[in-house]
Amino acid sequence: MNVIDRRTVSRILAVGAAGASLSALSVTSALAPDRKGAAVSGIGKPGNTSFGTLKQIDAGVLNVGYAEAGPADGPAVVLLHGWPYDIHSYVDVAPLLARHGYRVIVPYLRGYGTTRFLSSKTFLNAQQAVFALDLIALMDALKIKKAILAGFDWGSRTADIVAALWPERCKALVSVSGYLITNRERNKKPLAPRAEWAWWYQYYFATERGRLGLDRYRHDFAKLIWKNVSPTWSFDDATFQRTATAFDNPNWVPIVIHNYRWRLGLAEGEPRFDGIEKKLARSPVISLPTITLDGERDPFTPPGDGAGYRDRFTGKYAHRTLKGIGHNVPQEAPEAFAEAVVDVDRL
Repeated sequence: MNVIDRRTVSRILAVGAAGASLSALSVTSALAPDRKGAAVSGIGKPGNTSFGTLKQIDAGVLNVGYAEAGPADGPAVVLLHGWPYDIHSYVDVAPLLARHGYRVIVPYLRGYGTTRFLSSKTFLNAQQAVFALDLIALMDALKIKKAILAGFDWGSRTADIVAALWPERCKALVSVSGYLITNRERNKKPLAPRAEWAWWYQYYFATERGRLGLDRYRHDFAKLIWKNVSPTWSFDDATFQRTATAFDNPNWVPIVIHNYRWRLGLAEGEPRFDGIEKKLARSPVISLPTITLDGERDPFTPPGDGAGYRDRFTGKYAHRTLKGIGHNVPQEAPEAFAEAVVDVDRL
Protein backbone atom coordinates (compact mmCIF):
# COMPACT_ATOMS: atom_id res chain seq x y z
CA MET A 1 0.00 0.00 0.00
CA ASN A 2 1.37 3.43 -0.87
CA VAL A 3 2.06 6.28 1.55
CA ILE A 4 -1.25 8.09 1.32
CA ASP A 5 -3.34 4.91 1.14
CA ARG A 6 -1.95 3.51 4.35
CA ARG A 7 -1.20 6.62 6.36
CA THR A 8 -4.40 8.58 5.91
CA VAL A 9 -7.08 6.37 7.32
CA SER A 10 -8.64 9.21 9.40
CA ARG A 11 -8.13 10.97 12.67
CA ILE A 12 -10.40 8.69 14.67
CA LEU A 13 -7.50 7.27 16.65
CA ALA A 14 -6.37 10.78 17.55
CA VAL A 15 -9.83 11.83 18.71
CA GLY A 16 -10.61 8.87 20.96
CA ALA A 17 -9.07 7.94 24.30
CA ALA A 18 -8.26 11.53 25.14
CA GLY A 19 -7.18 10.57 28.62
CA ALA A 20 -4.24 8.45 27.49
CA SER A 21 -0.83 9.55 28.74
CA LEU A 22 2.78 8.84 27.92
CA SER A 23 3.03 6.82 31.09
CA ALA A 24 0.72 4.28 29.48
CA LEU A 25 3.45 3.22 27.03
CA SER A 26 3.18 -0.44 26.14
CA VAL A 27 5.46 -2.48 23.89
CA THR A 28 4.41 -5.83 22.49
CA SER A 29 7.65 -7.61 23.39
CA ALA A 30 9.81 -7.89 26.49
CA LEU A 31 12.81 -5.62 26.86
CA ALA A 32 15.82 -7.12 25.15
CA PRO A 33 19.17 -7.29 26.94
CA ASP A 34 22.03 -5.25 25.53
CA ARG A 35 25.42 -6.60 24.51
CA LYS A 36 26.42 -6.84 28.19
CA GLY A 37 23.09 -8.07 29.47
CA ALA A 38 21.54 -4.77 30.63
CA ALA A 39 18.01 -3.83 29.61
CA VAL A 40 17.50 -0.82 27.34
CA SER A 41 15.21 0.85 29.87
CA GLY A 42 17.76 0.42 32.62
CA ILE A 43 20.67 2.38 31.17
CA GLY A 44 19.33 5.90 30.96
CA LYS A 45 16.36 8.17 31.46
CA PRO A 46 14.82 10.58 28.93
CA GLY A 47 15.55 14.24 29.41
CA ASN A 48 18.64 15.06 27.34
CA THR A 49 18.55 18.49 25.76
CA SER A 50 21.57 18.55 23.48
CA PHE A 51 23.90 16.44 21.37
CA GLY A 52 26.81 18.71 22.17
CA THR A 53 29.07 19.82 19.32
CA LEU A 54 27.75 18.85 15.90
CA LYS A 55 29.94 17.76 13.01
CA GLN A 56 29.95 18.69 9.32
CA ILE A 57 31.10 16.65 6.32
CA ASP A 58 30.90 16.99 2.54
CA ALA A 59 28.80 14.16 1.13
CA GLY A 60 27.51 14.12 -2.43
CA VAL A 61 25.87 17.46 -3.23
CA LEU A 62 25.64 18.42 0.44
CA ASN A 63 27.67 19.55 3.39
CA VAL A 64 25.85 17.52 6.02
CA GLY A 65 25.43 18.52 9.63
CA TYR A 66 25.16 15.57 11.98
CA ALA A 67 25.44 14.41 15.56
CA GLU A 68 27.56 11.42 16.49
CA ALA A 69 27.59 9.32 19.64
CA GLY A 70 29.17 6.09 20.76
CA PRO A 71 32.47 4.37 19.93
CA ALA A 72 33.95 5.07 16.50
CA ASP A 73 34.54 1.35 15.95
CA GLY A 74 31.06 0.26 17.02
CA PRO A 75 28.44 -1.14 14.64
CA ALA A 76 26.81 1.79 12.87
CA VAL A 77 23.25 3.00 13.33
CA VAL A 78 21.87 5.91 11.30
CA LEU A 79 18.79 7.64 12.74
CA LEU A 80 16.68 9.64 10.28
CA HIS A 81 14.22 12.36 11.25
CA GLY A 82 11.02 13.50 9.58
CA TRP A 83 8.98 16.67 9.00
CA PRO A 84 8.49 18.99 10.81
CA TYR A 85 11.17 17.66 13.13
CA ASP A 86 14.94 17.46 13.26
CA ILE A 87 17.78 15.51 14.85
CA HIS A 88 16.48 16.28 18.36
CA SER A 89 13.82 13.63 17.87
CA TYR A 90 16.70 11.29 18.74
CA VAL A 91 18.29 13.27 21.57
CA ASP A 92 17.37 10.52 24.06
CA VAL A 93 17.64 7.56 21.68
CA ALA A 94 21.24 8.22 20.62
CA PRO A 95 22.83 7.98 24.10
CA LEU A 96 20.86 4.82 24.86
CA LEU A 97 22.28 3.16 21.75
CA ALA A 98 25.76 4.58 22.35
CA ARG A 99 25.81 2.91 25.76
CA HIS A 100 25.05 -0.35 23.99
CA GLY A 101 28.25 0.08 21.97
CA TYR A 102 26.75 1.42 18.76
CA ARG A 103 28.24 4.19 16.66
CA VAL A 104 25.21 6.45 16.21
CA ILE A 105 24.90 8.97 13.38
CA VAL A 106 22.00 11.45 13.34
CA PRO A 107 22.07 13.69 10.23
CA TYR A 108 20.06 16.74 9.32
CA LEU A 109 18.23 15.98 6.08
CA ARG A 110 18.66 18.29 3.09
CA GLY A 111 17.00 21.62 3.86
CA TYR A 112 17.28 21.26 7.64
CA GLY A 113 19.57 22.63 10.32
CA THR A 114 23.21 23.01 9.39
CA THR A 115 23.03 20.88 6.25
CA ARG A 116 23.71 22.97 3.15
CA PHE A 117 24.01 22.44 -0.59
CA LEU A 118 27.60 22.73 -1.76
CA SER A 119 26.54 24.71 -4.82
CA SER A 120 23.94 27.47 -5.01
CA LYS A 121 23.16 26.22 -8.52
CA THR A 122 21.87 22.83 -7.32
CA PHE A 123 18.18 22.27 -7.97
CA LEU A 124 16.38 22.14 -4.60
CA ASN A 125 14.96 18.72 -5.25
CA ALA A 126 12.93 16.81 -2.67
CA GLN A 127 11.74 13.77 -4.61
CA GLN A 128 12.10 10.60 -2.56
CA ALA A 129 15.10 9.19 -4.44
CA VAL A 130 17.44 12.04 -3.55
CA PHE A 131 17.10 11.52 0.20
CA ALA A 132 18.18 7.91 -0.20
CA LEU A 133 21.14 8.97 -2.33
CA ASP A 134 22.03 11.60 0.28
CA LEU A 135 22.13 8.86 2.89
CA ILE A 136 24.36 6.62 0.79
CA ALA A 137 26.70 9.55 0.09
CA LEU A 138 26.89 10.30 3.81
CA MET A 139 27.70 6.69 4.63
CA ASP A 140 30.41 6.74 1.96
CA ALA A 141 31.89 9.95 3.36
CA LEU A 142 31.92 8.45 6.87
CA LYS A 143 33.33 5.16 5.53
CA ILE A 144 30.33 3.21 6.77
CA LYS A 145 29.79 0.19 4.54
CA LYS A 146 26.64 -1.05 6.24
CA ALA A 147 24.40 0.29 9.01
CA ILE A 148 21.19 -0.36 10.84
CA LEU A 149 18.79 2.26 9.48
CA ALA A 150 15.99 3.61 11.65
CA GLY A 151 13.57 6.44 11.02
CA PHE A 152 10.12 7.95 11.12
CA ASP A 153 8.12 10.03 8.63
CA TRP A 154 10.51 11.20 5.87
CA GLY A 155 13.18 9.20 7.67
CA SER A 156 11.20 5.96 7.40
CA ARG A 157 10.67 6.52 3.71
CA THR A 158 14.39 7.12 3.17
CA ALA A 159 15.43 4.08 5.19
CA ASP A 160 12.84 1.93 3.40
CA ILE A 161 14.21 2.96 0.01
CA VAL A 162 17.80 2.12 0.87
CA ALA A 163 16.74 -1.19 2.41
CA ALA A 164 14.76 -2.07 -0.73
CA LEU A 165 17.15 -0.94 -3.47
CA TRP A 166 20.57 -1.05 -1.78
CA PRO A 167 20.25 -3.90 0.76
CA GLU A 168 24.03 -4.31 0.84
CA ARG A 169 24.19 -0.97 2.71
CA CYS A 170 21.57 -1.83 5.32
CA LYS A 171 22.07 -4.46 8.03
CA ALA A 172 18.55 -4.16 9.44
CA LEU A 173 15.65 -1.71 9.50
CA VAL A 174 13.41 0.00 12.06
CA SER A 175 10.59 1.81 10.30
CA VAL A 176 7.87 3.82 12.03
CA SER A 177 4.59 3.59 10.10
CA GLY A 178 5.90 0.60 8.18
CA TYR A 179 6.29 0.80 4.41
CA LEU A 180 6.40 4.42 3.22
CA ILE A 181 7.84 4.21 -0.28
CA THR A 182 5.76 6.57 -2.43
CA ASN A 183 3.79 5.55 -5.51
CA ARG A 184 2.73 8.78 -7.21
CA GLU A 185 0.17 7.16 -9.50
CA ARG A 186 -1.69 5.70 -6.53
CA ASN A 187 -1.46 9.04 -4.79
CA LYS A 188 -3.70 10.51 -7.50
CA LYS A 189 -6.65 8.49 -6.22
CA PRO A 190 -8.90 10.40 -3.81
CA LEU A 191 -9.63 9.10 -0.34
CA ALA A 192 -12.73 9.39 1.79
CA PRO A 193 -13.20 12.97 3.09
CA ARG A 194 -12.28 12.13 6.68
CA ALA A 195 -9.03 10.55 5.51
CA GLU A 196 -8.22 13.53 3.28
CA TRP A 197 -8.71 15.83 6.26
CA ALA A 198 -5.59 14.47 7.97
CA TRP A 199 -3.56 15.67 4.98
CA TRP A 200 -4.91 19.22 4.90
CA TYR A 201 -1.41 20.76 4.96
CA GLN A 202 -0.34 18.77 1.90
CA TYR A 203 -3.09 20.40 -0.17
CA TYR A 204 -2.37 23.81 1.38
CA PHE A 205 1.23 23.46 0.23
CA ALA A 206 0.00 22.88 -3.33
CA THR A 207 -0.95 26.56 -3.48
CA GLU A 208 1.11 29.73 -3.56
CA ARG A 209 -0.77 30.85 -0.46
CA GLY A 210 0.48 27.71 1.27
CA ARG A 211 4.08 28.34 0.31
CA LEU A 212 3.89 31.90 1.57
CA GLY A 213 2.12 30.77 4.73
CA LEU A 214 4.77 28.18 5.53
CA ASP A 215 7.51 30.72 4.94
CA ARG A 216 5.90 33.38 7.12
CA TYR A 217 4.62 31.16 9.93
CA ARG A 218 7.05 28.24 9.82
CA HIS A 219 7.40 27.90 13.60
CA ASP A 220 3.70 28.32 14.33
CA PHE A 221 2.92 25.86 11.57
CA ALA A 222 5.28 23.22 12.89
CA LYS A 223 4.01 23.57 16.46
CA LEU A 224 0.42 23.09 15.25
CA ILE A 225 1.42 19.90 13.44
CA TRP A 226 3.21 18.61 16.53
CA LYS A 227 0.10 19.11 18.66
CA ASN A 228 -2.24 17.56 16.11
CA VAL A 229 -0.25 14.41 15.40
CA SER A 230 0.99 13.77 18.95
CA PRO A 231 -2.08 14.55 21.07
CA THR A 232 -0.70 13.07 24.30
CA TRP A 233 2.84 14.47 24.07
CA SER A 234 3.27 17.37 26.52
CA PHE A 235 6.34 19.04 25.06
CA ASP A 236 7.47 22.41 26.44
CA ASP A 237 8.54 25.53 24.56
CA ALA A 238 12.24 24.81 25.08
CA THR A 239 11.86 21.38 23.46
CA PHE A 240 10.09 22.88 20.47
CA GLN A 241 12.54 25.76 20.06
CA ARG A 242 15.53 23.41 19.99
CA THR A 243 14.04 21.80 16.90
CA ALA A 244 12.51 24.93 15.37
CA THR A 245 15.92 26.47 14.73
CA ALA A 246 16.41 23.76 12.10
CA PHE A 247 13.57 25.32 10.09
CA ASP A 248 15.50 28.57 9.67
CA ASN A 249 17.68 26.86 7.06
CA PRO A 250 17.25 28.98 3.89
CA ASN A 251 16.37 25.87 1.89
CA TRP A 252 13.77 24.48 4.31
CA VAL A 253 10.66 25.98 2.72
CA PRO A 254 11.62 25.10 -0.89
CA ILE A 255 12.48 21.53 0.12
CA VAL A 256 9.25 21.04 2.09
CA ILE A 257 7.08 22.49 -0.67
CA HIS A 258 8.77 20.48 -3.41
CA ASN A 259 8.48 17.28 -1.37
CA TYR A 260 4.71 17.52 -1.00
CA ARG A 261 4.05 18.85 -4.50
CA TRP A 262 6.20 16.11 -5.99
CA ARG A 263 4.27 13.44 -4.08
CA LEU A 264 1.01 14.72 -5.56
CA GLY A 265 2.42 14.91 -9.08
CA LEU A 266 2.29 18.71 -9.07
CA ALA A 267 6.07 19.15 -9.40
CA GLU A 268 8.69 17.05 -11.13
CA GLY A 269 12.03 15.78 -9.96
CA GLU A 270 15.14 15.34 -12.09
CA PRO A 271 15.16 13.01 -15.12
CA ARG A 272 18.44 11.42 -14.02
CA PHE A 273 16.56 9.78 -11.15
CA ASP A 274 13.77 8.36 -13.31
CA GLY A 275 15.26 4.86 -13.24
CA ILE A 276 15.25 4.79 -9.45
CA GLU A 277 11.72 6.16 -9.27
CA LYS A 278 10.45 3.51 -11.69
CA LYS A 279 11.81 0.82 -9.39
CA LEU A 280 10.21 2.47 -6.37
CA ALA A 281 6.87 2.79 -8.16
CA ARG A 282 6.73 -1.01 -8.25
CA SER A 283 6.69 -1.06 -4.42
CA PRO A 284 9.74 -3.33 -4.05
CA VAL A 285 9.77 -5.71 -1.12
CA ILE A 286 12.24 -5.37 1.74
CA SER A 287 13.97 -8.66 2.56
CA LEU A 288 16.13 -7.46 5.46
CA PRO A 289 15.38 -8.00 9.17
CA THR A 290 12.79 -5.36 10.07
CA ILE A 291 10.84 -4.10 13.05
CA THR A 292 7.96 -1.76 12.26
CA LEU A 293 6.51 0.58 14.87
CA ASP A 294 3.16 2.34 14.98
CA GLY A 295 2.12 5.03 17.42
CA GLU A 296 -1.39 4.22 18.60
CA ARG A 297 -2.33 7.92 18.78
CA ASP A 298 -0.71 8.86 15.47
CA PRO A 299 -3.55 10.03 13.17
CA PHE A 300 -1.74 8.44 10.23
CA THR A 301 -1.65 4.98 11.79
CA PRO A 302 -4.05 2.70 9.88
CA PRO A 303 -6.16 0.03 11.55
CA GLY A 304 -4.97 -3.56 11.43
CA ASP A 305 -1.86 -3.47 13.63
CA GLY A 306 0.50 -3.30 10.67
CA ALA A 307 -1.42 -5.73 8.45
CA GLY A 308 -1.75 -3.19 5.64
CA TYR A 309 1.96 -3.28 4.81
CA ARG A 310 3.00 -6.69 6.13
CA ASP A 311 3.46 -8.22 2.67
CA ARG A 312 6.16 -5.66 1.78
CA PHE A 313 8.53 -7.21 4.33
CA THR A 314 9.70 -10.69 3.38
CA GLY A 315 12.56 -11.22 5.82
CA LYS A 316 12.64 -11.68 9.59
CA TYR A 317 10.02 -9.36 10.95
CA ALA A 318 8.28 -8.02 14.05
CA HIS A 319 5.65 -5.33 14.53
CA ARG A 320 4.93 -3.26 17.64
CA THR A 321 2.17 -0.78 18.39
CA LEU A 322 3.06 1.72 21.10
CA LYS A 323 0.11 2.56 23.31
CA GLY A 324 -0.53 6.24 23.95
CA ILE A 325 2.18 7.38 21.53
CA GLY A 326 1.74 9.75 18.59
CA HIS A 327 3.66 10.45 15.40
CA ASN A 328 7.07 11.48 16.77
CA VAL A 329 7.82 8.02 18.12
CA PRO A 330 11.55 8.34 18.96
CA GLN A 331 11.06 11.51 21.00
CA GLU A 332 7.83 10.39 22.66
CA ALA A 333 9.04 6.84 23.39
CA PRO A 334 12.86 6.84 23.21
CA GLU A 335 13.37 3.65 25.18
CA ALA A 336 10.92 1.70 23.02
CA PHE A 337 12.59 3.03 19.87
CA ALA A 338 16.08 2.17 21.12
CA GLU A 339 14.84 -1.26 22.14
CA ALA A 340 13.60 -1.86 18.59
CA VAL A 341 17.05 -1.01 17.19
CA VAL A 342 18.78 -3.41 19.58
CA ASP A 343 16.22 -6.13 18.90
CA VAL A 344 16.32 -5.86 15.11
CA ASP A 345 20.08 -6.32 15.26
CA ARG A 346 19.37 -9.79 16.65
CA LEU A 347 16.50 -10.94 14.46
